[in-house]
Amino acid sequence: MHTLWQVFTTTLFGTWRAFTLVRQFIFNLLFLLLIGVGIFFWFQNERINPVGEKNKGALIINLHGKIVDQPAHCYNVFSQVSHQILGCNNNDDIKENSLFDIVNLIRQAKNDSNISGIVLDLRHFIGGDQASLEYIGKTLKEFRNSGKPIVSTGFSYSQGQYYLASFANKIYLSPQGNVDLRGFSSNNMYYKTLLDKLKINSHVFRVGAYKSAVEPFLRDDMSPEARDVAHHVVSELWNNYLQTIAENRKVSTTQIFPGEKKIIEKLTELNGDTAQYAKDNKLVDELASPVLVEKALIDIFGWDSEKKNYRGVKMYDYRFKDTHPGAGNIGVIVVNGELMDGEKTLGRLSCDTTALELRSARLDPQIKAVILRVNSPGGDLVASEIIRAELQAVKDAGKPVIVSMGGMAASGGYFISAPANYIIANKNTLTGSIGIFSVVHTIENTLDAIGIHTDGVRTSNFSETTSTKSLSDDVQKIIQLNVNHGYQSFIRLVAQERHKTLEEIDRVAQGRVWMGCDAKLHGLVDSIGDFDDAILKAVELSHLHNPILKWYRDKSCVLETILSQFSDTKKIYFLNRSMNDWLPLPLSDIISDFLKKPGMINNSYNQKNSYALCLSYSDIK
Repeated sequence: MHTLWQVFTTTLFGTWRAFTLVRQFIFNLLFLLLIGVGIFFWFQNERINPVGEKNKGALIINLHGKIVDQPAHCYNVFSQVSHQILGCNNNDDIKENSLFDIVNLIRQAKNDSNISGIVLDLRHFIGGDQASLEYIGKTLKEFRNSGKPIVSTGFSYSQGQYYLASFANKIYLSPQGNVDLRGFSSNNMYYKTLLDKLKINSHVFRVGAYKSAVEPFLRDDMSPEARDVAHHVVSELWNNYLQTIAENRKVSTTQIFPGEKKIIEKLTELNGDTAQYAKDNKLVDELASPVLVEKALIDIFGWDSEKKNYRGVKMYDYRFKDTHPGAGNIGVIVVNGELMDGEKTLGRLSCDTTALELRSARLDPQIKAVILRVNSPGGDLVASEIIRAELQAVKDAGKPVIVSMGGMAASGGYFISAPANYIIANKNTLTGSIGIFSVVHTIENTLDAIGIHTDGVRTSNFSETTSTKSLSDDVQKIIQLNVNHGYQSFIRLVAQERHKTLEEIDRVAQGRVWMGCDAKLHGLVDSIGDFDDAILKAVELSHLHNPILKWYRDKSCVLETILSQFSDTKKIYFLNRSMNDWLPLPLSDIISDFLKKPGMINNSYNQKNSYALCLSYSDIK
């Protein structure tokens, strides 16, 4: 009887717990549904009145982080809900900002009667490539020409911050601040001596005198060929930078940057007062403390009694108005970052994702043209070919393909651009770098030095390709033949698509990087312009009368973004933390940089060790 009662009570309690779990699940589901309905109606109201009474005054461009064509993780509507509804201040967590979102935001504000001006608050802005900054500057100039003022405030200005600030009607600077103009430079780490000391053998295979991405493994300094190209690139970028600033400030380029000696002479006269130097040279309009700047902004934009400050709305709180909620007829696909075969990671693009987007645009009957926005140094040759083949399929389907190049579309970035009907580059675009290389590192001597040896049997010299044994001559010949074939295929593709001979393309290839204007001169691109020009060309080639852009974005931007941010950032954090615990900071940075180099990821050779990648100019600053 006792046993029967025990079975009965156990069954009863088990059933009751099951009912409790089901009840909790149903109530939680209803609660989430209620929140979802509330958010839906809130956004519906915002769509009807996206910029209401609370958003009157200035649009505050308080950029946090850097500007990229397409962020690895989107700042989406759910981020905005947490910030605006739940009161979470997550602006400090925003590390990447979409170039096109910023441009659209400024253009919407220009036509918004509630927005009476712009305040540039660039304290937390890290920077972006010069082509992107120029595009934003163009929209700031449009805003200013509409009659609405732009005011820039800052304690000090870096070169990237000052570039955007120069488009303002008035620039304020703190009396203790400075405008840090120093020119551009490009520097690489070189590892030959390190590799020799570690007894690591670097087997490098390349085609092209200018394919300098492999030089860090072969030299301890920059080759003369690479130095000539690098000097030309940084000089052109700096000249373009100064010309834009001088035009905006209505002064000469020599007044913006008179040279090191004159700057020192002037600062000596001013007892090192960098703020007064900026004022005297007309880099800024007025020196004022934050309190005085705030008073001036209140006079311009009015007083907000709730915020106890001048009236304005921060850019991350300003709502976009969806003017085209329906399907578009011009597909826009963004290629941002290194091209890799595999999952998307921070700074690296999955070729499968881009290929799928191109396929979707090709099969969508509503899409009449495709704009491929390329901002990439290239990457894995297999990944580049996957994207190129899909782009070719779009073109073969009769849909015009226009490539809009951003700050960089080099090596593999140019490879995937070649099939386009029309290529538009910015004058500051770094492109070309037509070349292939392969790197295989072996550590047999390193192991030998500590008493570890590798031995075994093989059926052929080709079957044994491992990082613990030296590469045989036969394997090296195969790799070099593969690299040669890749290069010939590359220049043959470019010659065919650009209607040139192999000899003509070979002369401008050899791994050499070209600025946009030089690329136009050599026939590698069709014209100099920006994304707006790409839209106009897409309309022209597709004969559309009512163009509507359809942006192909990563659909994983909601839950997966949170999970991926956690996994990626935590892994990076703990890796850097553990490395910094036992290595001095400069050395840990050097090793981290070295481990990212091609050939350090996968030392056993296969096709994926062939790269169409430009690493030489990613650090220009």
